Amino acid sequence: MAKTTPMMQQYLEIKADHPDAILFFRLGDFYEMFLDDAVVASRILDITLTSRNKGADEEIPLCGIPFHSCQPYIAKLVQHGHKVAICEQVEDPKTAKGIVRREVVRVVSPGLVVDSGTIDPRRNNYLLAVAGRESADAACGLGFVDITTGEFRITELDGLDAVAGEILARDPAEVLLPDGSDGAWLHDRLQVSLAGRTVNRVAEWALSDDRTVQLLGEFFPDGSLEAFGCADLPGARLAAGMLLHYLREARQGAVSHLQPPRTYHCRDYMVLDEFTRRNLELTATLHDGKRHGSLLGVLDRTVTAMGARKLRHWITHPLVDLDRIRARHAAVAELVEESLRRDELRERLDGIHDLERLNGRIAMATGNAKDLVALQVSLQRLPAIKVLLAELQSPLLDRLRDAIDPLDDVVALIGQAIVDDPPFVLREGGLIRAGYHAGLDELRQISREGKGWIARLEQEEKARTGIASLKVRFNRVFGYYIEITRSHLDRVPDDYQRKQTLANAERFITPALKEYEEKVLGAEEKLVEIEYDLFQQVRRQVAAEGERIRAVADCLATLDVLLGLADLAHERDYCLPAMDESTELLIVEGRHPVIEAMSLGERFVANDVRLDTAQNQILIITGPNMAGKSTFMRQVALIVLLAQMGSLVPAKKAKIGLVDRIFTRVGASDNLARGQSTFMVEMTEAANILHHATPRSLIVLDEIGRGTSTFDGISIAWAMAEFLHDHADVAARTLFATHYHELTELAETRERVQNYNVAVKEWNDQIVFLRRIVKGGASHSYGIQVARLAGLPKAVIERAKEVLRNLESGEYEAGAPRLARTAGGRKAPAPQLSLFEPPDPLRQRLAEIDVAVLTPLEALNLLDQLKKELNS
Repeated sequence: MAKTTPMMQQYLEIKADHPDAILFFRLGDFYEMFLDDAVVASRILDITLTSRNKGADEEIPLCGIPFHSCQPYIAKLVQHGHKVAICEQVEDPKTAKGIVRREVVRVVSPGLVVDSGTIDPRRNNYLLAVAGRESADAACGLGFVDITTGEFRITELDGLDAVAGEILARDPAEVLLPDGSDGAWLHDRLQVSLAGRTVNRVAEWALSDDRTVQLLGEFFPDGSLEAFGCADLPGARLAAGMLLHYLREARQGAVSHLQPPRTYHCRDYMVLDEFTRRNLELTATLHDGKRHGSLLGVLDRTVTAMGARKLRHWITHPLVDLDRIRARHAAVAELVEESLRRDELRERLDGIHDLERLNGRIAMATGNAKDLVALQVSLQRLPAIKVLLAELQSPLLDRLRDAIDPLDDVVALIGQAIVDDPPFVLREGGLIRAGYHAGLDELRQISREGKGWIARLEQEEKARTGIASLKVRFNRVFGYYIEITRSHLDRVPDDYQRKQTLANAERFITPALKEYEEKVLGAEEKLVEIEYDLFQQVRRQVAAEGERIRAVADCLATLDVLLGLADLAHERDYCLPAMDESTELLIVEGRHPVIEAMSLGERFVANDVRLDTAQNQILIITGPNMAGKSTFMRQVALIVLLAQMGSLVPAKKAKIGLVDRIFTRVGASDNLARGQSTFMVEMTEAANILHHATPRSLIVLDEIGRGTSTFDGISIAWAMAEFLHDHADVAARTLFATHYHELTELAETRERVQNYNVAVKEWNDQIVFLRRIVKGGASHSYGIQVARLAGLPKAVIERAKEVLRNLESGEYEAGAPRLARTAGGRKAPAPQLSLFEPPDPLRQRLAEIDVAVLTPLEALNLLDQLKKELNS
C-alpha cells in the first residue's frame, strides 16, 4: 500500500515476522484481523468481513472478535490447520506516547493448544518432531512434547518403518520436519502416517547440534546431555532441538513445568509396526477410525483423564521386561480379589481432576482461581487413598502408596488464600479469602463502610429536600450521582452541581458525595489490584511445587489403569497369565476381548492354541470365509499384547513366552498416493516381516498371495512358509490362515508345521459355522455356500458349481501330494480344462449308460470299446 497509518504500519511489521500465522492484533477490547488474514478468518469463523478506508482506492479487509471470548475462535482456526499469533498491547494506553507498543506474546498451533475446552482430556496433545537425513544411514531421531502436561521424550529409531509406527502410536496433533530436502524426503516416505496431520517445518539454520545444546541449556540449566540420556544419540538430540526451537519461536518460553527430555528406547517395549497397530485396531477401528470397537474402547474403565492417557500408552507400548510385567499382573490380580477395596479406590479417584493439565495451566500462568480450587479438592482425597492402599500387599501398589505425596502444604496454602467458589474472571475481585491478608481486609472494610454511608446519605437528602423519589446511584461511566426527576427540579438545593441531563431526570453531585466517591472507588480499584497480585503470588507458589504435583499425578494415573483393568478382569472372568522366557504360547479357551463384549446375537466360542519353536511353530489354518479364522488369529495376538501390557487375559488358562514384536499381514488395501497396488502393499508388509522377525516374534498372516494369480499366490505363500520354518534366525511363532489348501501339504515335509481348520457342519448343501478350531486341514473353502449366504442369484451359484467341478477335474491329481515334492521329482501338471469347452464325447457316453440293465458280457464289451476309443 502506498500510504498507511502508523497503526497499520505497526501491524504490517509484526505480520512480516509471522507470515504463516493468522495475526490476532489487539485493539482495545477486540482482536482485529486485516488483509488476507481477515478474508480467511471470516470464512472459517463465519463472522462479518468489512473493511477500513471504505470507498477509497485501497480498501483494507477487516474482521474482529471480542478479546475476552477468543478461545473458541482460536480453536476453530487451529482445527482447520492454521497457526494463530496473539499480538497484545504491552503498555498502558493511558501512559503510552504515540502508538501503543504491541508484541506477539504467543503463537498457537495444533500441537501448542492449552485451552482445556478444545482438546480431548482422555488423550495427549502431542507436538512431535522427526529428524532424519536422506543421504545418511544414521538412525532417525524422534521426540515429542505435550505442553499441557509437560511430558518431553526423545529416542532414536532404526528405519522409517519404526518412525511410522511411533507416529501412529503417539497420534500427534502436529508434526515437525526439517526444512529443505531432508524434510521433503521424510514427508514423502512418511506420507501415509502424516495423512490428516498438521505438518510444519523447522528452519535449516536451527538444525545443528550447537543450537540444540544452547536451547537445552536455556530451558534446563541444571541438566546435561548425559543426564538426559542422549549424549550418544545425535538424532534424538536434534529432535529435541527442533521441539525447543519451535517452542521458543512460538513464545512458549514460560513452560516451567516442561520436564527435561527423557530418552526412551524401543527395546524396552514390544515392537508394533504401523501395519500391526492398524490391523489389530488397538486405539481406533479400521472401518471408521472410531475409538468404539477398538481394544482401547473395551479396556478403558479409567475414571480420570490422566488414567485414560496412561492406558493408551500401555496399549501402544507393551512391555518386554518380565519383572515389570509380573509386577503389574500381581497388582491387577490382587485388585480383582479385593473387590471392596477396588470399588472404594475407584470412588475416591472418581472425584480427582486432571492434575497433569491443572499443573500445566498453573505453571504457564493461564490457570485461574477455579483451577487452584480444583487442585486443592483433588489433593484432599489423597490421604484416604493412601490408607486404602496400605491394606493391599502387592509390591507395585505398595510403591505407589509410598510415592503418593499428599502435598499438605499446597492444600493448606490454597485453602487459606482462595475462596471456595471463586469467579472465573481474575480482575474483578472476590478471589481471596477473608483473613488471608490484613491490608486487603482493611480495604474491604472501607469499601463496605463507604457503601453504607451512601445509603445513609440518600435518606438524609430525601429528608433535607423533601423529594421522596430521590435516589443515590452508581455506574462505571459517571460514578456516584443523585438522580431527581424533572417534576421535582424546583426543590433542588443550591449546593447540588449538575452532572448529567436525561430525558426525564437530572443527575447531580455534591462536594461530600464527590469526596466519598473518590475514597470508595479508590478503595475498590486498589482492592481488585491487591487481590490479583495476591492470587498471582499464590499461583507462583503452587507452580513451584509442579514436579511434586506431576509425580503424584503419574502415580494416580497408574493406579487408575490398574483398577480399571481389574474391574474388567473381574467382570469378564479374565485369567492371570504365566509369563516366562520360553517360546511357548499356550492359551486354553481364549476369547477375543473386543468381539466377546459386543452384542452379535450368538455365543462367542472360545478356542485353544499351542505355539512353540519345537513342534508347533507354524499353524496352517484353513476353512471358509466368515468361519472365524481372522477372529481367532487376532485374538491370539491381542491376548499376548494384553498380557505384556500388564493386564489379565480373556482365557481359562494362558502361558506366554515373552514376545519381542507382533507382525500382522491382514486384509487387502492399496496405497494409491504412493502408486502401490493392493498386491504391492501386501508384499511390502510381507517383506517387512521376513526381514525383521525373530524366534521370539509372533506373526499373524491372513491370506498371503491373494492379490495376484492363483499359481503365483500359492507359490509365494508356500515359499514364505518354508522360509519362516527353515531359517533359524527368523523361525517365529506363526499363525497362517489361507484358502490355498495346497499349503496343508507343508506339514508332510516340515516338522514344525501343523494343520488346523475351522470346523463347519454341512446340511442339505448348506453350511453352519461352528467357530471351533480343530486339528487337520479343510477339504475345501465352501466359497460357493458363503456366496449363497451373501445372496448371489441362484443362476450364478449353479454356474459356479459347474465351473468348480470343471476346474477340480483338471487341476488335481489323485493320490500323493504334488506341491511338496522336490523340483527333481515333480511331474508335469495335468492340463487344465477350459471353463467354456463342452464336455467331451467319452464323458457324454458314460453319462448316458444305464449300468443297472447291462449284462456282464455287455459291460465287458462296452469297457473294451471305450478303451479303444480312448487310445485312438
